[in-house]
Amino acid sequence: MTTSPSDGPGMPGRADVGTRRAYDVAVVGGGPAGMSAAVAAVDAGARVALIDGGSALGGQYWRHPPDRALATEVAGQHHGLRHYRRLARSIAAQERSGRLDVLTRHDVWTLERNGDHGFAARVIDRAAATEQERVVRASALVLAPGAYDRQVPFPGWTLPGVMTAGGVQALLKGSATVAGQRVLVAGTGPFLLPVAAGLASAGATVVGVHEASSTAEWASHPGAVARNVTKLAEGAGYAARLARHRVPYRLRSTVLEAHGDDQVQEVTTARLDSAGRVRPGTEERVAVDVLAVGWGFTPQLELPLALGCATRTDTDGSLVVVVDDEQRTTVGGIFVAGEACGVGGAALAAVEGRIAGAAAARALGHDAPVAARDRRQRTALRGFARAMHRTYPVPEPWLDRVTDDVLVCRCEEVSAGRLREVVEELGADDPRSAKLMARVGMGWCQGRVCGYPASCLVAHWTGTDVDPAQLASRPVATPVPLAALAGTDLDEPTRT
Repeated sequence: MTTSPSDGPGMPGRADVGTRRAYDVAVVGGGPAGMSAAVAAVDAGARVALIDGGSALGGQYWRHPPDRALATEVAGQHHGLRHYRRLARSIAAQERSGRLDVLTRHDVWTLERNGDHGFAARVIDRAAATEQERVVRASALVLAPGAYDRQVPFPGWTLPGVMTAGGVQALLKGSATVAGQRVLVAGTGPFLLPVAAGLASAGATVVGVHEASSTAEWASHPGAVARNVTKLAEGAGYAARLARHRVPYRLRSTVLEAHGDDQVQEVTTARLDSAGRVRPGTEERVAVDVLAVGWGFTPQLELPLALGCATRTDTDGSLVVVVDDEQRTTVGGIFVAGEACGVGGAALAAVEGRIAGAAAARALGHDAPVAARDRRQRTALRGFARAMHRTYPVPEPWLDRVTDDVLVCRCEEVSAGRLREVVEELGADDPRSAKLMARVGMGWCQGRVCGYPASCLVAHWTGTDVDPAQLASRPVATPVPLAALAGTDLDEPTRT
């Protein structure tokens, strides 16, 4: 039996992983894509496990505090909250029917084939008194692992108070905490707008939003814009909130350096020309106590890569999973939805999740047609995502502004100078070789933060194309306690 719903705002409860010996479909990831996939698969008649590492469903996009009062307080920070609540109600009803088990606070650290009978997901149960490894089996998988903030290094980026834009928003949504009282938001992409608007609405002084790109490129994609007018309305809403709070929004402007002793105190900003180069004489120093920086997102691909799913390089330079018209990967029985097959936002992730969940159930013999409307919506939203990536690229001249003393890999304290040394003097001609020689990407984050800039810098210095695949593979997708692995036979999954 599953547990009753939690005390959160319509949030599904947490099931015992041992309640079923096997499932038809296991959905990994509890954000918009995963929640939508689980609902679609159960509606088609499949038995489903929905697995997520958070304490409640919603992912990063619909992150909620566990406390009901706090959840009510931050409700205004969410876009599409009605959609979330509809999904949450459906999931709660499916739990009560016994057709769905929701396994929150369960981190999948790897996936395996389970002989001829599908797949085994090895998970760490973080809700147990002592973290334990469990095994969840399913005939098919829908993977919706999401993405995380992409960062590029610059002088001072390791100072306390310099945060990712996503991290600042996670504090606000997840605990009603404002990261600082005087905040500058910088980077590129439309995500900067809700971050700045949320901070301003919560009482912070947002001293400016510095967008490195220009919105003029949207004019080159009239079809994508016309088919997604709701996106324009969303952006206009955020812009209106910024205007009400008198927050300056500066195009072709970026942060060059963060200054401070043991905490960021000032940042230097500058205007950029159309090629992304600094316009001399435009530098300004601005007092802040938090700098929120975001350069788009990097898909989280450890789990699809663990089972050999084919990948490609997307418009924004990200490594993404190759999927067909039904979100099916090149590995039979595995479907992927959301940012892992191309960063495009919550609406795209949700429709891909619906398609993937229905397709996974149909592959197992259930009657689950994919709605033509969902296919049309996916096509329109993917077109918008491609236009977005072309409008908000990471300006390449950032590579020339990384001085030798700037850390590229924070975990292993590998500077740009050391990375350049192994390239120019020791012959490292690709990111993998640079990793082996300089230890970049060998620390706690396993290249999740430094993999993108290290790959870009090595390609820049060697005159080759950026290869995002070389630092993307990680056999362990999440930290695993050694005690949880004691006695584990990775070749023969045990029954739970």
